[in-house]
Amino acid sequence: MRIYTCAFCGKPIPLSTGIIYVKVDGTVLRFCSRKCFISLVKYGRDPRRQA
Repeated sequence: MRIYTCAFCGKPIPLSTGIIYVKVDGTVLRFCSRKCFISLVKYGRDPRRQA
């Protein structure tokens, strides 16, 4: 059993939840919510700059 962390906010993702996004180069990004997914993929926001 492995617990993953969100690629945007860094929170742990409970099992059987979240979104998995695979980029063209094979990089796998896991997100805890749609909010984190949209922030990084669609808008390209930098997680370090979010308050």
